[in-house]
Amino acid sequence: MNLPLNIDFTGKTVVVTGAGGVLCGDMARAFAQAGAKVALLDLNEEAVKKVSEELTAEGFIAKGYKANVLEPEMLEEVHQAVLKDFGPCDILVNGAGGNNPRATTDNEYQHEAKEGQKTFFDLDASGVDFVFKLNFQGTLIPTQIFAKDMVEKKSGSILNISSMNAYTPLTKIPAYSGAKAAISNFTQWLATHFAGTGIRCNAIAPGFLVSNQNRALLFNEDGTPTARSEKILKGTPMNRFVDSEELLGGVFFLCDDKAASAITGVVLPIDAGFAAYSGV
Repeated sequence: MNLPLNIDFTGKTVVVTGAGGVLCGDMARAFAQAGAKVALLDLNEEAVKKVSEELTAEGFIAKGYKANVLEPEMLEEVHQAVLKDFGPCDILVNGAGGNNPRATTDNEYQHEAKEGQKTFFDLDASGVDFVFKLNFQGTLIPTQIFAKDMVEKKSGSILNISSMNAYTPLTKIPAYSGAKAAISNFTQWLATHFAGTGIRCNAIAPGFLVSNQNRALLFNEDGTPTARSEKILKGTPMNRFVDSEELLGGVFFLCDDKAASAITGVVLPIDAGFAAYSGV
C-alpha cells in the first residue's frame, strides 16, 4: 500500500473499530505502515487477527482484539488490554457500522410498489433499531471508553465514519441514512464538547465504494452496471466509484495534530463530487 501523505504516526496508539471489514482494515494497515501502534477491534476475531498477524510479519506493530462496540463492559476490558499492550489511545477511528435488510425497502417509491415487495410499511422496527444502535451507539460507546485517555493527556483525535447518505438520503435505506446523519451531527457535538480538552473530532463521508458486500447490487453478472449503479454514476461528476485507498489522504490529514491542528467538527466528503452535483 502506498501511503497518501508524508505523515508520521510513530509512537501513536491508534484504535480502529470495525477493523474486520475491508475499509477499516485498510485504514488500520495504513496507520501501522505510518509507524503507529494499531489496535484492531472487531466482533470478527479471526478477521482482525489475520490482518494484525500479517502486519506483524511485515515488521509493523499491530494486534487484533475481539470487541463488540455495543457492550461497554467488554469494550472496557479491551481498553485495559490496549493500555497494557500499547499505552493510552491517541487516535480513535470509529469505523463500526452498517445496514440491515430488515431496515431496507425493496422499492424506491411507494407508488411503484408491487405485490410481494417489502415497502416502507413493512420495515421491521427491531431492524431499524439495530441499524441506529450499530451506527450511533457503536460510535458513542467506544468514544466514551477510549476518549478518557485523551482527556487525561489533553490531546487526541477522534475520526468518525459518516456517509453521503447523511447529506441527502438514498432511496430504500431510511434507517442507515438517518443513522449516518446522526453521526455527522454527533461529530459536531463531540468537537464542541471536547474543544477545551485538546481533543479534535472530525469525520469523513465516503462516496460510493465497490465491495464484496455490494458488488451484486452495483453490477450485473456480465460486469455491466445495474440500473441503480447507473443512477449513482450519473449523479457523480467524476463518473466513477471511489477506491477505498482514496480515503486515506483525508483520514491521515484529519488525524494529524500538526496538519489539522485547527480543524474540528468537520465532515469531509470523499465522493468524486457526488455531494456537489445537483443533477442539473
